[in-house]
Amino acid sequence: MSETTTTSTAIPTRERRREVSMADVAAAAGVSGQTVSRVANERANVDPETRQRVLDAMSALGYRPNSAARALRSGRFRSIGVIMFSLSSYGNTRTLDALASMAAASGYSITLITVQSASQSDVSGAFLRLREHAVDGIVILIETHRLGENELSIPSGLPVVVVDSSADYPYAVVDNDQAQGAKLATEHLLDLGHETVWHVSGPPESFAAERRRDAWREALEQRGCRVPDVQIGDWTAESGHRIGLALATMPEVTAVFAANDQMALGVIRALHETGRAVPGDVSVVGFDDMPESANFWPPLTTVRQRFERVGEEAMTALIADIEGTGGEHARTLVPTSLVRRASSGPAR
Repeated sequence: MSETTTTSTAIPTRERRREVSMADVAAAAGVSGQTVSRVANERANVDPETRQRVLDAMSALGYRPNSAARALRSGRFRSIGVIMFSLSSYGNTRTLDALASMAAASGYSITLITVQSASQSDVSGAFLRLREHAVDGIVILIETHRLGENELSIPSGLPVVVVDSSADYPYAVVDNDQAQGAKLATEHLLDLGHETVWHVSGPPESFAAERRRDAWREALEQRGCRVPDVQIGDWTAESGHRIGLALATMPEVTAVFAANDQMALGVIRALHETGRAVPGDVSVVGFDDMPESANFWPPLTTVRQRFERVGEEAMTALIADIEGTGGEHARTLVPTSLVRRASSGPAR
């Protein structure tokens, strides 16, 4: 019976790099540890030259402030939660981009939670997850009817801003002026001599679609015009195309206001396919002024929404509430404007 002995050779491992401490930064910058602490905690009582020297030392050494410890001292986490229903819509993505840019400029990070529906369980679950992420405040971008004040549970003491023009919440509310935009679009077509305006609406559960639909109807009624049946779409170009094919068979249709640019694109395609000229036979106006709308054929007359301004206003209001500098919770409506292009023209 033989015995085999094996000898193992230890492979040296790289020594773990020691984390850079506040004392290292202080030594490199030639300042006290207290001064480094003030800079790390964004205190104002450090002169600009010294602050820059400390920041340069932090950058050169790769120093990372302990955000958890800083949060314990300040009571703030420098983080903002965003609850959003959909990332697919043009308006939501533009607003989210503005929120993130404004937050970063103010020294806050963003934690995004998307929900499958505007049900109480989904929204409550989103709030719970954001509380686990330790956020200082929340922005809500869910514009559907199911999200009502009575079913929305907000954690006590947590600042909230709602991006929606129809919701009636005891929080700051910011949105584009949907009603103003729809009125501008409808009146523009009536001013061109059209007897009435047909409307391709967004889905029934959408607050934005409801506001645009109501303002369209009110503008027609104020002028004493016949109010045609609403055509319900789902924001997509495909739904606009389907509706457009039906409208194209109706000779009395000479003007169409679509609730967004994508549905307007579908309507224009359908009119082209059926031999009805735009704007010679039918004028078309959209809503959003997405970048591509100027390159539709013909270029689309539309209502411009200022999503960047909405995001900036919402984030400014939330940060002011977080930092204790905000006033009463207000409703802010950002004005819209009509962009006249070649898809609308005088009635024959």
